[in-house]
Amino acid sequence: MNNPLDGMLVIELGTVLTAPLAGQMLADLGARVIKVEHPSGGDPFRRHAGKLYSPHFASYNRNKESIQLDLQGEAGKADLLRLLAKADVLLENYRPGVMARLGLTEDKLKELNPRLVWCSITGFGAEGPYRDRPCYDAVALGLSGLASQMLDPAQPSMNGPTISDNITGMYAAYGILGALMGRTASGVGARVEVNMLEASIAFSPEGFAQFTRLGVTPQPQTRVAISQSYAFPCADGSLLTVHLSSVEKFWQAFVAVLERPDLLDDARFASPQLRTSNYTQLYEEAANTFRTRGREEWCARLAAHDVPSAPVYTVPEVMQDAQVRHARTFYEIEHPEFGGMIGIHRPVTIDGARGPVTRAAPTLGEHGDAIRREFSLGSPA
Repeated sequence: MNNPLDGMLVIELGTVLTAPLAGQMLADLGARVIKVEHPSGGDPFRRHAGKLYSPHFASYNRNKESIQLDLQGEAGKADLLRLLAKADVLLENYRPGVMARLGLTEDKLKELNPRLVWCSITGFGAEGPYRDRPCYDAVALGLSGLASQMLDPAQPSMNGPTISDNITGMYAAYGILGALMGRTASGVGARVEVNMLEASIAFSPEGFAQFTRLGVTPQPQTRVAISQSYAFPCADGSLLTVHLSSVEKFWQAFVAVLERPDLLDDARFASPQLRTSNYTQLYEEAANTFRTRGREEWCARLAAHDVPSAPVYTVPEVMQDAQVRHARTFYEIEHPEFGGMIGIHRPVTIDGARGPVTRAAPTLGEHGDAIRREFSLGSPA
């Protein structure tokens, strides 16, 4: 059984990242996902590159179909209702109140399709003092406390990939799957609500446990000191990571790799608790040694001693890694207009299979004519 959602219809009204990621996850499990886009440019993420087909958009919208509907007009809303009458899931990430202004209230949708699972993704929830505020990744990172555990206060800089958007999309997908399971028993759909603030808070429970149980306000090095996680520069300028945890054999092996038996006799590092308390001092001692050899040599030595470690790869290096290539993590699919497209398989297998990637992300309105014929929708404006 490779496609547990095979035959289910998802109508996605979402743009940018949160809802598109959730929709893609459902599509990867076999659902048919029809992405409803505005006639004027579609999903804003399309416009990050030419021809309304940016890498950002392509990476979050595979296995979907696209139709353009103007939901401000009566004809577009009528077409959407025809789609929703036969849908299993409605997925949207509008601000609170937008769906109601479109005439798509919970009562109306329940009357139209009692089996419909309606998932709303918002920034802060449907109620409360922030309900009408705009929310993007950096906003949720800041309010949730995640940013305070990653930023250097002396040189603050937002770095790295999208976190809160992706977290929220994943929580939305799992909420939808739970509602669909419940519908199997009850025959009735459900209302699923997810917001970026709470999703981001829930993704980092240990920081709040540190504060509520121990009175410790987590800082950027709080967790890494406890877990004994390090990033070291090597002689060739490249980086590697080490994660010793609290397992004594890893500490012993780490010291052996460094050929620094003096560290075993150093009172500052005599126990896991002391190594946590003296994290910065231990880093400085080890970093001086790591600067004496290149990364490849250090990685080989660490692996030979079974120390949890890895090179810090760039994106191109990841794609050439032996384990990644063995797992066939990446796939290539041909797009009729844009040629070969590289993507990432879903990281979940079912009965040993990942499920097929049947199509690249759609061009704007690519499937509009076919969908209109199938669902007896009106002609495009």
